Amino acid sequence: MNAQPFTLAGHHLIARASGALYWPAQRLLCISDLHLGKSERIARRSGTLLPPYEVHDTLTRLESEITATEARHVVCLGDSFDDLDSMLSLPEDARLWLTRLMAGRDWTWIEGNHDPGPVTIGGTHRAALALDGLTFRHIASAQKGEISGHYHPKAVLTPKGRQVSRPCFLIDSVRAILPAFGTYTGGLRWSDPVFGALMEPGARAYLTGAAVHVVPMPARRPT
Repeated sequence: MNAQPFTLAGHHLIARASGALYWPAQRLLCISDLHLGKSERIARRSGTLLPPYEVHDTLTRLESEITATEARHVVCLGDSFDDLDSMLSLPEDARLWLTRLMAGRDWTWIEGNHDPGPVTIGGTHRAALALDGLTFRHIASAQKGEISGHYHPKAVLTPKGRQVSRPCFLIDSVRAILPAFGTYTGGLRWSDPVFGALMEPGARAYLTGAAVHVVPMPARRPT
């Protein structure tokens, strides 16, 4: 299946194979960690040159998700740009593309640690968004009914001795942590202690890719 439903704070939500989350009742599409302009930032800071196609690839996939879901509200959960200079140096065609995607929709930019508010781009800019019992923010806290990003979770499996790594949602009864949506984004293994501290026992990982596969998170290691 290219999507899997789940319930959080009494709301029916859908984890999509792309790594986007959809809330049908609100016609709301949520994505996290686009990191637009990462290749430009790496070149600027270190001189290392990467193929500069990631902005086009990320926006292509984002537009596809907006079209598929017919979303009327888009929430970007922070780190939408790799830093503020990346936002300022975004190519004109990419700025126009974003403007076209935003047209006629509510669009909320959540502040991330890489981009404390893309203030020169349209839409609404918030530290967090509370909506009907759910809270959208960049970094997870202790609050229930929370949807966040930041950590770029990745599941690591070894089917038949072959290691497979997939970006994934991490979901328990009180929160969901989204995978990074952007191209050129790395990830943090689901076995990392930070997830052991955040997620409840029995949490599940929703692996992205061609289809969504749901598997239990690794058991916590004794402390």
